[in-house]
Amino acid sequence: MKAMTGSGTLHLTFPSSPLSVRRALQTVVTDLQGFDLEERGTVELVLAEALNNVAEHAYGAEDRGWISLDCTKERDGLHFRIRDEGRPMPDGVAPMGDPAPLPEALEAMPEGGFGWFLIRDLSRDVCYSRQGDVNELTFRMRIGGTEAGL
Repeated sequence: MKAMTGSGTLHLTFPSSPLSVRRALQTVVTDLQGFDLEERGTVELVLAEALNNVAEHAYGAEDRGWISLDCTKERDGLHFRIRDEGRPMPDGVAPMGDPAPLPEALEAMPEGGFGWFLIRDLSRDVCYSRQGDVNELTFRMRIGGTEAGL
């Protein structure tokens, strides 16, 4: 794994295991030390949801493959691209991420189902495509004072 260079780019390629995803997240968060703590936490949350979705759903527990993560710092925020060779998204589109209705009893709270809502709510320009055997998810996060006033 490589850290972000002076040019503001980061490229990581790693196995689709939960441990490798955690290490990639640590690398990204460490690389963003110049940003606000809350912003780094938001980036970590969105990336954790997206990368864990790849590991759990595109590949699954029985399949292993590689995940590629690119991050580029631009004037309008951080641009991310995640690529993998796992299974495609159902119907070839990323889920809308509608918030799940909350149950009356806390014990009945579902364990999952909030990931795509968080990804779409905390990032911009979310786009999924599949070219041949490769899934690609791109999105942008406004951090570091970018796009102030929006």
